[in-house]
Amino acid sequence: MSLFHASDRIPPGLDRQAAGIRLLPFLYGLTLFVSALLLFSIQPMFAKMVLPKLGGAPAVWSVAMVFFQTVLLAGYAYAHLLNRLLQSRRAAMFHMALVGLTAMALPISIAPGWSAPPSEGTALWLFGLFACSIGLPFFTLSASAPLLQSWFAASGHRQAGNPYVLYAASNLGSFAALFAYPIAIEPLLTLKAQAAGWSFGFAGFVLLLAIASLFTSGAVPAAAPASAQDEAGAGAVQRMRWIGLAAVPSGLVIAVTAHLTTDIAAAPFLWVLPLAIYLLTFVAVFRERPWIAHANVVRLVPFVVAPLAVSLIGGDKVFWLTVIALNLVAFALLTLMCHGELYRRRPSPRRLTEFYLCTSLGGVLGGAFAGLLAPQLFNDNYEYPILVALAVLCMPGFFAGGIRKAATELWPWLLPSAVLVLAWCMIRPQLSAALELPFQAGLALLAAAMLFQRQKMTRFFALVVLSFVFTGLWRPGMAPIETARSFFGVHRVADVSGGKARILYHGTTIHGAQRLRNDDGTAVVGSPSPLTYYYAQGPLAEAIDVARMTHGALGRVAVVGLGTGSLACHRKAGEQWTFFEIDPEVIRIARDPRLFTFLSNCAADATVVAGDARLTLEASPDRYDLIVLDAFSSDSIPAHLLTREAMAGYLARLSPGGVIVAHISNRHLDLAPVVANVAQSLGLVSFLREDDQAGEFMTTFASNARVVAMARSADDTGRVAEQWRPLFPDPKSSLWTDDYSNILGIMLRMKFGW
Repeated sequence: MSLFHASDRIPPGLDRQAAGIRLLPFLYGLTLFVSALLLFSIQPMFAKMVLPKLGGAPAVWSVAMVFFQTVLLAGYAYAHLLNRLLQSRRAAMFHMALVGLTAMALPISIAPGWSAPPSEGTALWLFGLFACSIGLPFFTLSASAPLLQSWFAASGHRQAGNPYVLYAASNLGSFAALFAYPIAIEPLLTLKAQAAGWSFGFAGFVLLLAIASLFTSGAVPAAAPASAQDEAGAGAVQRMRWIGLAAVPSGLVIAVTAHLTTDIAAAPFLWVLPLAIYLLTFVAVFRERPWIAHANVVRLVPFVVAPLAVSLIGGDKVFWLTVIALNLVAFALLTLMCHGELYRRRPSPRRLTEFYLCTSLGGVLGGAFAGLLAPQLFNDNYEYPILVALAVLCMPGFFAGGIRKAATELWPWLLPSAVLVLAWCMIRPQLSAALELPFQAGLALLAAAMLFQRQKMTRFFALVVLSFVFTGLWRPGMAPIETARSFFGVHRVADVSGGKARILYHGTTIHGAQRLRNDDGTAVVGSPSPLTYYYAQGPLAEAIDVARMTHGALGRVAVVGLGTGSLACHRKAGEQWTFFEIDPEVIRIARDPRLFTFLSNCAADATVVAGDARLTLEASPDRYDLIVLDAFSSDSIPAHLLTREAMAGYLARLSPGGVIVAHISNRHLDLAPVVANVAQSLGLVSFLREDDQAGEFMTTFASNARVVAMARSADDTGRVAEQWRPLFPDPKSSLWTDDYSNILGIMLRMKFGW
């Protein structure tokens, strides 16, 4: 596509004047860079501010992303309207007035009046919180990017014919912010210091914008009338392509982030990694010479989609680092492909703001599907494979012969997937665990078939769909019973080991198990025995027994986190146990005797308080002899439950001589130094037991656990003080507070010993 030259629309005198200002591209590029730097540093910063209000749920970032994309669309619409109605100099004056109004709303903070989220409509509540707190700053910065590019296009500068290259500067600033936040900003600065630094950065942006506005043209409209050829090139079909090519990567960035954060932590460094890759793809392709040739990207896509399709749904993620790498590489290539197609179909600069408006609309639609609509439509994370399949449809040449021809070629290859779905719905057959090896061999053959058919787009797409259906419905050794989804995640109930036990798991982490049959096949009768981390010889059971022995008897006990209700069967007669659980679906599952009977058999009269424990436990009028912290979201422990302020709240509800027991098992994070530092800051003693006695899970259904016991005095912990390892403050780890936490640091320390 040939681009219009500045001389086609700028008077010669003005053109010569603008061409003489050699630093104008640098000025506009720097202003765009700073604008994007501020825009994308506010995202993880404010999301971290509100995370404690939502129980540390990974869905907080998904909803936040939808909010950011929606406001981005509003900012682009405002820029498009401003360009249509006003000359660039008048538009600059109007926008500077908006920037001044925004400065009056700083510093960034949570808007007053937003305390606790409601039990229903959590996503909508969170959307409103973001709008009231940072809606205006985000809107103002969002509009600045297209406005600056359009002003540059109308400046008369000799390089104004292709303002799209400035988009790379904008996305480079975005990438820099997302890279700097987990590496430098979060580990070094408290949230209060981050907000203050952001305000200083905004002041610098205002200065740059004011200087840039001086070079706008007062004689030429920023959006001149387009030619008939340009009108025809940007018709309804072309706009739909822009929207679609922007929507798929936008949905994918939310889906892949949710997939990755489920098993580690809802933490900024994991939020920003996929988003940084997403933005870096714009930098890579929105340029005259892309970093990677578009044709090479298209050739590479099948080689990452094939292994992803056979591993995305179902199965244990044993090699988690490899799985993370595969997901990120596939996401990067699919996004590069979609954005490469988007740039290839860009219009002339005359339609620049319209182009960005359409791409922003696509971003909102993709984000809304993955972040808001999918959790309401699906009981599992089906949006991720759906978006991967849609990305395959975006490959160039898929519809070269028209939609009707593609559909005619496609439907025979989709029949196997339809047959598998129908068979599962009608008879729900279960695959024995003995079929695991043939099952894996079948997946390998399926991946090979995809690669052999990669030149035939319709066949490749059908095989991708077949892989998702096959791995999603058929899992050897596991009989699905129920799947439930809430704002806080997807919870699955399944029978394992030929029906010997039933488990509840979230992501790849089991949160409770109940034995249904003995080894001889007879049904288990009577009260169930706690399993997994809660088995009778484990450290959690020992800590509870020791607290009971030390006190002579336990009066009131508070348990943060319900799971299947396994801990209820450690209760003794006369004790009053209260469970605090944020997820209503977990409460429903634990209370349903058709699924698990721990609560109904062992503590039918126990109180279950719905809501975040930071709020509900601190609001309780009671004092407890024992407080057990056992809250998990898959394998991640919400960080806001382990801060100094959180522990002080628990301590305020602890009776004299009481004990706090924290379950800190985690495959990726060493939380013992964090707990030790927090305990020491409050004058508590702490002791650690690391379990290694559980044995093989599929045989014993028991799991090893890491548990910390804390008390005001070592005497309050009884024999724990003698038999468990004492914890001391760790100078290498900083004290976690509501204003500061560093998950990346403890993760690197556990993996590499740093």
